[in-house]
Amino acid sequence: MADPLKLVVSRQFDAAPEAVFDAWFDAESIAQWLFATPGGVMEHIAITPRVGGGFEVFERRGDQVAMHFGTFVDLDRPRRLAFDFRTERDGQATRVSVDFEAREGGCFVTLTHEMDAKWAAYGERTRAGWTGILEGLARALAD
Repeated sequence: MADPLKLVVSRQFDAAPEAVFDAWFDAESIAQWLFATPGGVMEHIAITPRVGGGFEVFERRGDQVAMHFGTFVDLDRPRRLAFDFRTERDGQATRVSVDFEAREGGCFVTLTHEMDAKWAAYGERTRAGWTGILEGLARALAD
């Protein structure tokens, strides 16, 4: 991918880096925030938490099922995780990395989504999606 578009979203969490990192591998937690939408119903969540493993998250949204696939390429608890992300099982992947930093009694997360520049028209929508996902993660951790 030549000169990828890099979308960056950051957020402070009132939880330890280990708790925020581990939430990415807890199916019950993920059902509340990862690709979850108002009115959507989670139909399938599978996670294999190792490099080369990955995740599948399927949510029913009306008559459609939104499918999300990831293959883990870096897991360094509790500092970093990265995955190749697809919305079709055999579709073109984009890279998502999540960095966790102990800060101010909690954890500061920086999520970077690298995608081909041809998808620039979807940049702000993608950034808004990740912002909402991190907001949902914060709510799940506060429960």
